Amino acid sequence: MFGKFFFNQRKALSAAVAVLAMAPLSGLAVEHPNLVIDAADVDAMQGAVAKPGRFRSAFLASKSAVDHALQVPLAVPVPTDAGGGYTHEQHKKNYQLMYNAGVLYQITEDPKYAERVRDMLLAYADLYPTLPLHPKRRPGAENPGKLFWQSLNEAVWLVYTIQAYDLIRPSLSNAEAEKIEQGALRPVAKFLSVESPATFNKVHNHGTWLTAGVGMAGYVLDEPEWVEQALLDLDKSGKGGFLRQLNTLFSPDGYYNEGPYYQRYALMPFVTFAKAIENNEPERGIFKYRDGIVMKAIDTTIQLSYNNLFFPINDAIKSKGIDTSELVLGVTIAYGESGNPQLLDIADRQHQILLSGDGLKVAQGLDAGALQPYPFKSFAFRDGKDGDEGALVVLRQQTDGDQALVFKPAAQGMGHGHFDKLTWQFYDRGEEIVTDYGAARFLNVEAKNGGRYLQENETWAKQTIAHNTVVVDETSHFDNNLKIANRNHPELLFFHADDQVKISAAEIDSAYPGVSLKRTLALVNNPESGNSFAIDVFGVESSQKHQLDLPLHYNGQLVDTNFRLQGFTDSLKALGTNNGYQHLWLKARGKPDSGLAQVTWLNDNGRFYTQSSLVDGKTELLFTELGANDPNFNLRSEKGFIARRNGARSHTFVSVLEPHGEYNPSKEFTLEAESQVQALQHRQAGDLELIAIGIKNGATQLLAYNRSSNVPEELENIFEYDGRKYQFTGRAKLFQITN
Repeated sequence: MFGKFFFNQRKALSAAVAVLAMAPLSGLAVEHPNLVIDAADVDAMQGAVAKPGRFRSAFLASKSAVDHALQVPLAVPVPTDAGGGYTHEQHKKNYQLMYNAGVLYQITEDPKYAERVRDMLLAYADLYPTLPLHPKRRPGAENPGKLFWQSLNEAVWLVYTIQAYDLIRPSLSNAEAEKIEQGALRPVAKFLSVESPATFNKVHNHGTWLTAGVGMAGYVLDEPEWVEQALLDLDKSGKGGFLRQLNTLFSPDGYYNEGPYYQRYALMPFVTFAKAIENNEPERGIFKYRDGIVMKAIDTTIQLSYNNLFFPINDAIKSKGIDTSELVLGVTIAYGESGNPQLLDIADRQHQILLSGDGLKVAQGLDAGALQPYPFKSFAFRDGKDGDEGALVVLRQQTDGDQALVFKPAAQGMGHGHFDKLTWQFYDRGEEIVTDYGAARFLNVEAKNGGRYLQENETWAKQTIAHNTVVVDETSHFDNNLKIANRNHPELLFFHADDQVKISAAEIDSAYPGVSLKRTLALVNNPESGNSFAIDVFGVESSQKHQLDLPLHYNGQLVDTNFRLQGFTDSLKALGTNNGYQHLWLKARGKPDSGLAQVTWLNDNGRFYTQSSLVDGKTELLFTELGANDPNFNLRSEKGFIARRNGARSHTFVSVLEPHGEYNPSKEFTLEAESQVQALQHRQAGDLELIAIGIKNGATQLLAYNRSSNVPEELENIFEYDGRKYQFTGRAKLFQITN
């Protein structure tokens, strides 16, 4: 039914474009659209929407949503609200509607879509010149906005809006285009560039959004100087700008310095601007730049997820995952450029088809059954622009519940980083078991500090005690000093992954003066026994005596301990007074005898988890719950326990996390609720480290690994355990010993 309509409208449009192309307005020497969608894409999409399939379904869904939105009167309000407020959200809705309507105009050539975009842009052209800096901007901040409380959101508005303008430009009269450009588009681009030099030149995700918006505006408005400034910074020195951001913010493995949450957010301007550069100046080879860093970044973003959600390190909101609009765009463009059928697996999970030329390729690939499984892998994603500032390590086991262990010997991550060197998280059967708090923030909930970060983000979420790593003398790493933290990073000692053993180690000696921290984490699985374990060896060395705290934050309900607890049920006190300790209620404490200390909890996934720790009789276990000194109820009520060793110059925390059993309240049965671990040993034999886990059936799971930094794959390791000799080649080996 669409074919004849398209044909007739297309001829009329072609004639109009021929006339407009002779006009001396900026941008008309350029063919429109020319950013993420070009004329060839439009032709292909027009043919595709007349045929059954995923693309037609996506088109009809978008058309229905936009048609409904067009029934609502146009609203371009004077900005008054911070994030989450009415005016903030209305301007977000506006740029999203303008973009979607612009795409529909290109596909259908129905003038109603272009008319709504035109009317909205004319309203912005009337409004924007009258605006002062936003009334809810942060006092003293270098990045205020006008339409929004910060310039970041203004740049997002421009990224979407310049595409919408590009899509409907052929429908506008000269006078309309002149007013829109002079009243809105050019002033916004000027405000985000020469009037915001500190943010525009900043090597940071805010800078990426600003350079992308201004650079894309340069292509549409025929301002090549803007494009050069966006690529190289305002004075074109290369000290800032888009290319410097690509060189600096990503490691050679495509890991983004601020972590996966902000990698996801920064991905949209990176891939959008890259696509615009490729369409306008393919000779730049932007998708091949720096060994294909844009494509690597898209793949790494996917890898840094579990059960479709991103690992919530640093300032992260836990609900963000691979179906976010930024990664949908990234996967779509990556597939369009590469044709990699494994990306179709991710696109299928995203359940979204974009109306673009690349989106059409995704839809056609899925319709044709070309999908191949995406290979999630164990990997050490190097950090730092040169890959020498630690790493974010992901250890995965695809057997016994699809497990993932995240180890964070990474760089600070700038202002969004947390003081949590060598921390870890653990995932099993779709759930986060050993947890990270992420950010203390209610995104776009205006009642909670305007949707911005809460003060508890500083007093709790960034503090070391909020994470699963050693705290010395109740003081956070680097004494909570960001400048010092940004200058220091852990050293990744080794990483190894085979079918049964995934293991990595790292160390840092700058988190505390005179204190060395070294941690080894392993995820092991023995198919002969069916046992899987997460093994943790955390060594602390110092010339002075210290209080050492090793917290473990867990998700679930405490079930049992094998030592006696003193519970505090009549009154509660905060565990400390500063550095995050003031937010922890002390709920119970206990001092287990020398040997094995076990704590068991039950997760909502119906599985039990036991942390078995090797203790020396001088280690105390403190059980905590988050919420002290929180009068505004800003913090989530989360649980943890802390292994505390007082007066220690050197100490090694050794523990094993064991998933086991099943609890099914629906069918009313419980299986293997008790741990099968009955003994734990830690030994050293030259360069080898041995962790022996005694199982109740009499067997022993023995992990042997070489702790040297460099171990050749062919290295022969020989050791003795309980009077018997063992040997293995390379880094590590898991032995099953039966009596």
